[in-house]
Amino acid sequence: MAVLKGVAYSLVHAPNLLLHYGSTQSTERKKNPNSDYLARLPNHLRDFESAVSYPPNQVYIGNVSPLDLDAIQRPWHAAVGTSTDGGSRLGAYGEIMPEVELYGLLKIADSFDLVVLERNFSQELLESLGSHSLLTGANLSRLSKGEDSRVIEELVANHTAEGLYLGQKLVGCVRQAHETDENLSARVMLENITVKASSLLPLLYLLANTGTPPAEVDYIIECSEEACGDMNQRGGGNFAKSIGELTGLVNASGCDVRGFCAGPVHALLHAASLVKAGVFKNVVVVGGGSVAKLGMNGKDHVSKGMPVLEDMLGTFALLISENDGVNPVIRLDVIGKHAIGTGSSPQHVMQALVTAPLAQLGLKITDIDRYSVEMQNPELTEPAGAGNVPESNYRMIAALAVMASEIAREDIPAFVKKHGLPGFAPTQGHIPSGVPCLGFFRERLLAGDMNAAMVIGKGSLFLGRITNLFDGLSLIVEKNRGLTAKSSSLDKDSIRQVLAEMLMSLSKNNPGTA
Repeated sequence: MAVLKGVAYSLVHAPNLLLHYGSTQSTERKKNPNSDYLARLPNHLRDFESAVSYPPNQVYIGNVSPLDLDAIQRPWHAAVGTSTDGGSRLGAYGEIMPEVELYGLLKIADSFDLVVLERNFSQELLESLGSHSLLTGANLSRLSKGEDSRVIEELVANHTAEGLYLGQKLVGCVRQAHETDENLSARVMLENITVKASSLLPLLYLLANTGTPPAEVDYIIECSEEACGDMNQRGGGNFAKSIGELTGLVNASGCDVRGFCAGPVHALLHAASLVKAGVFKNVVVVGGGSVAKLGMNGKDHVSKGMPVLEDMLGTFALLISENDGVNPVIRLDVIGKHAIGTGSSPQHVMQALVTAPLAQLGLKITDIDRYSVEMQNPELTEPAGAGNVPESNYRMIAALAVMASEIAREDIPAFVKKHGLPGFAPTQGHIPSGVPCLGFFRERLLAGDMNAAMVIGKGSLFLGRITNLFDGLSLIVEKNRGLTAKSSSLDKDSIRQVLAEMLMSLSKNNPGTA
């Protein structure tokens, strides 16, 4: 069996990346550079303290239980500094990092001298990141050099680099990696290096939280939604090995797994399967943050007088290991999957992901203590008309329970409260898809407060314009029953061995027998 040995979640506050490189803002700047939205946007950006204090962000890094989030009066952004006592940058699962320090991580993650930081700014970063408990030695050495500000200004002015800003101040840039290859443009390199750099944070926390020496990690699976490559292989990869190199996982190999928002659950399935098969002992699943998705619903937030709440890069890392008799088990005997012939209606999708696998085990929908679905923070999606995504998912699962005569129709709200959780994750595509609740699930399963949970990931494959198909996958994570004594029953290989020994014994004792 494979177990969920550890989790880590971190956020990076990135308002300036949102302003300059979020896809919504970039598109608006091309179409209507003098738009009212772009003019008003800077006044709706949060400062770091407000982002840290925001209750859903505190849930994400493990300082507040998701069960307590509903008790905080909405709008949650109005509760900043009160309901969570100001919040803390450091959490049980990781931390919330300010954008200024992210720029330092970009340079630390830079393998081809593409990230250029202003000389004085680089020295300031060297001092501030030098005090970080998890960043030491070789990583920080790349911050020892900086460049004159005039050089950076020329690179940006000549359109061969994308600027790194703190407010109105240009403090660095990311250069293009090729003069003509659009796949190695400055914009793409900024996005990809950000994936790599932001992944460093949760992976370092994962190793620290679990006490795992870096050399004991065998394999890494990266599951974001970006692609790295050149004009001849646009998605060739490999984020996973680059992140492993950055983190000192010297004995690990790895690859990238993609599935739009369903990518993390696919990666979790791959990791658990590799461990259960005995191929590897310790497999890491990691996902970095998406620059393009910053401020996706910014127009709606600004028009409604809200702060732009999609200013966080979401990241996570999971450690899947051999059964230790303690940590929660990832069941692989039954998997929920959206097959090609399933259909794309919400009912068909949920039946394939929830009803079908549970029926194979003889379980009811109500036998699962909690479900983790698309855990987007509703305060980010409701202003854009997308509604409360987690609640909609839970209501669909409840409707299936009604169809199966497990609950009455009037019990749907009670089912949602008992088996669901409020959404708290940033709208970063792959980040909210199932995996944000694994930290909470692991704690409750270890404490004996839960017996089984289901993680559901769904993905919109049609966004790539090569298929109209939907995608989805679900896994059951359950309480570990402990290491059992070696089974007295015999498997097929053991039976063959016993029969062979018996036949050999008979042959020796009866040499004349034909």
